[in-house]
Amino acid sequence: MVLVIATAGLVYELVIAAVASYVLGDSVTQFSTIIGLYLSALGLGAYISKFIDRRLALTFIDVELAAALIGGASAPLLFLAFSYTAAFHFILYGMVLVVGTLVGLELPLLMRLLGKELSFKDLIARALTFDYAGALLGSLGFSLILVPKLGLAKSSLACGLLNATVGLVSTWVLPSSGPEERRSLGGARVRAGLVILLLAAGILESDRVTSLAESALFPGKVIYGEHSRYQRIVLTERQNAGHKTFQLQLNGNLQFDTADEYRYHEALVHPAMQSARQHARVAIGGGGDGLAAREILRWPGVERVTLVDLDPAMTDLGKHNPLLREQNRDALNDPRVEVHNSDAMVWFRDHDQRFDVMILDFPDPTNYSLGKLYSARFYRTIFERLADDGALVVQSTSPLFALKAYWCIEATLRSVGFHTAPYHVFVPAFGEWGYVLARKQPFRPPTDLRVSGLDYLTPENLRLAFNFPEDMQAVDVPVNRLDNQALVHFYLDAWARWQ
Repeated sequence: MVLVIATAGLVYELVIAAVASYVLGDSVTQFSTIIGLYLSALGLGAYISKFIDRRLALTFIDVELAAALIGGASAPLLFLAFSYTAAFHFILYGMVLVVGTLVGLELPLLMRLLGKELSFKDLIARALTFDYAGALLGSLGFSLILVPKLGLAKSSLACGLLNATVGLVSTWVLPSSGPEERRSLGGARVRAGLVILLLAAGILESDRVTSLAESALFPGKVIYGEHSRYQRIVLTERQNAGHKTFQLQLNGNLQFDTADEYRYHEALVHPAMQSARQHARVAIGGGGDGLAAREILRWPGVERVTLVDLDPAMTDLGKHNPLLREQNRDALNDPRVEVHNSDAMVWFRDHDQRFDVMILDFPDPTNYSLGKLYSARFYRTIFERLADDGALVVQSTSPLFALKAYWCIEATLRSVGFHTAPYHVFVPAFGEWGYVLARKQPFRPPTDLRVSGLDYLTPENLRLAFNFPEDMQAVDVPVNRLDNQALVHFYLDAWARWQ
């Protein structure tokens, strides 16, 4: 019983923190704030338990059912709150306090009930052993089983269902204080049954609730959604100038819109391909949608494209989803493309092959896990993996909306020995968007293109891309290192101001 209580309690905490980091970003802040508040609420619940002297079994069962209902419904309720109310932070922290207080009440009440049957030292040893074991089970199960298999909404509801089942079983196994409490346990069984039915219905309807919440977040209809081990992947669809376009969203952040993604990907790939002397071996970091690979495969002489993307769910979508396969021209199923699902920082460190062109197309640095892929340490590894006459390009956020973040990326590349040529283009879905082209030797930015059939990039607008207006000129910023993660702070501060 203690094992289940501890497991469910930790899962509630992790689910709430994960939802907050998903919708608000800055996972370090969200997890640290929520964990601290949750632990404080556990203490508050333990303190409140001293004032409960009567009907301990019935009180424990009702607390268990309340924790099951509120904690179990936490993920879908928070998704809906973020989409439909302006009081998300109030609801978020209120839910943390309520769930934490209820979970904090459970163990002291249960220990007092079991104290009638066990010696004090046995009671403490058993309760704390199972409590800590449950914490381990919850933390491992959350990341390895629950989220990859069920997603956040179903994970919280499933743990709530387990919690409520313990409450129901407790009506038969816990010692009662007298005839009056025994009679009241019949009503507790009815309440437990209702909570179980509500949570079971929630599991059945969770996909619809999540889609409803996401439909309010995005300006289009949700046509696909999946919660992988690493991120929430959503495809949306909308009418654009009389025809349908679709969009890819990762953790609520737009990655591309088919109405104009060609601008982004042509500008990402072709300046680097034009700058390199050879194109036989090309590496892509990120780019699991296959759109960068599509542009690379336009070039003659490409023998192998090595794509390193952390999330197999994303690359599987790029390989098998009909919409993405049509958009990327089946690039990920081309025999020249090999996909490695691994952390790019680890993969490029452990594989000493060299590449003629390297395309780093990672998501924006919204958290420290992504920020490391823009760090000096990672760029030193990339410097070693790039051929001496090769070219590198990094997608670098917006030099207009996130000026310091953009120039921080450029400064970090220079700090490890790269010579750089910053450039930018206008992508309607994103606004002004920036890249940094880099080589090991001094070079002039490309002014011509040896590939034809492009929809956006021409020699004329390629030359203009390397000119920056006054409001996007370079600023003095520190290098992004693993121990300071300056880039993440610059990025989050900039977008918070614009939003």
